[in-house]
Amino acid sequence: MTTNPVRGRHAGVLVPLFSATSSRSWGIGEIGDLVPLSGWLRSAGCDLVQLLPVNEMAPGDDSPYSAITAMGIDPLYISVWAVDDFAALGGEGALPLAQRTELGTLRAARRVEYRHVRALKLPTLRSCAERFFAEEWPQSTPRAAEFARFVEGQAWWLDDFALFRALRDRFDGAAWWRWPRPLLERADEALNEARRDLATDIRFHQYVQWVADEQWHGARRECAPVMLFGDLPFMVRGDSADVWARHHAFRFDATVGVPPDAFSDTGQDWGLPVYRWDVFAKEEDAWIRERARRSLALFDGYRIDHLVGFYRTYFIPRDGSPRGFVPAHESQQRAQGERLMRLFLDSGACVIAEDLGTVPDFVRASIKRLGLPGYRVLRWERDWDEDGQPFHDPLKWPRVSVATSGTHDTDTLVEWWETSDVAERRALCAIPALKERGLDPSVETCTPAIRDTLLELLFASGSDFLIVPIQDVFGWRDRINTPATHGHDNWTWRLPWPVDHLPQVDESRARAETLREWSAR
Repeated sequence: MTTNPVRGRHAGVLVPLFSATSSRSWGIGEIGDLVPLSGWLRSAGCDLVQLLPVNEMAPGDDSPYSAITAMGIDPLYISVWAVDDFAALGGEGALPLAQRTELGTLRAARRVEYRHVRALKLPTLRSCAERFFAEEWPQSTPRAAEFARFVEGQAWWLDDFALFRALRDRFDGAAWWRWPRPLLERADEALNEARRDLATDIRFHQYVQWVADEQWHGARRECAPVMLFGDLPFMVRGDSADVWARHHAFRFDATVGVPPDAFSDTGQDWGLPVYRWDVFAKEEDAWIRERARRSLALFDGYRIDHLVGFYRTYFIPRDGSPRGFVPAHESQQRAQGERLMRLFLDSGACVIAEDLGTVPDFVRASIKRLGLPGYRVLRWERDWDEDGQPFHDPLKWPRVSVATSGTHDTDTLVEWWETSDVAERRALCAIPALKERGLDPSVETCTPAIRDTLLELLFASGSDFLIVPIQDVFGWRDRINTPATHGHDNWTWRLPWPVDHLPQVDESRARAETLREWSAR
């Protein structure tokens, strides 16, 4: 059994970075917005914020789980107002009128408008880079030295990524398998020629990653003692720098998905390439180790997305032949999963495991042996094979676990209560602590009193980690994502108030006081 380095009991909220906008951000939550958000969390007695992935997405793709890099931060999250080169160019006041008007529109939008944010931010960041390389780089300023150190220190992932991004721009966003064959196959001569021809574009992508990295580490220091927890996706998209750089280690005749579950009667096809786990094993899981290394550098801890996939990956052949799991046999699956989980744990990070969905018993037994905290979602913690399917008592949940009311893929706590039938609510209200409080299962509307009774139960659970979606803290109905669907409502939700205004909003102050009381108790 491995012990996580973050010990004791910890409470926090789940909120995507893109949702946590401030009055200064450009239509999307940004790195700099983590600081005021963490200030509100401190006032609420919480010391943890769980984020969704922040890796760079392709233009036109809004899902943080289908990024074009497992390593690089999306430039959309850069706080442009905090970039030295932007200030040197005159700041917002120097923007053309049309851009200032667009900025005002994005700040007032109710949802994240990714396409418009990109169209405004990226040209502005390119101007910042041009200013830096024209005025600071030739003068070998202290900032130029910092940039050089970053490029050298992060070359292990940045070299391939910056070249990939520059090539992707050259070929108008075409997937790497549509590039000329020498580049597709990564012939040395072709790569060297591309580095020479695209030197300016490569430096731009190195620049934005440097700026993002500097801002990230600065924000992390200011957020302390609130811990930033990241999310390590099971995969990146096929058209990514990582897959291009090691496409020998992936299958493209099939895609990754999940079998039928509570979200879909037919299962889900994520359209992502399939790991060739035998190749990874021969290479000592080098890329997985690199991902663990990068996550440790950015976060105080992180959640392993789709944990079961590391034990056994569900694949869907493109030719319609039978679906299945790889590895195929339970003994192989257990050995592989435990090898990879030890890799994450031995890196020194605090790791939690998203062990939800169709997960065989041996996987949950495995992570228990490893001391890896799995999830306890109130609505799903039941004895499903017993009459009445009674709920497990949260006060008896294991210490090495993560208590929560839901995830970014579920409906909210309020909606769950209101869409449950009376039998389910009756079973829930039979939990001793709720029975003592006299919670009435016949009440169909989730009142603030019912919401708080359920949340207080989670704060009192036996779990060392409590991570509640911020929607449930306030009793909102807004979803982050609806699995197996596509649409503008997914991954675009924004908080109703700027995070730097939370101390002035009566409702947020009141919730902070309540959370602080529960946390202390």
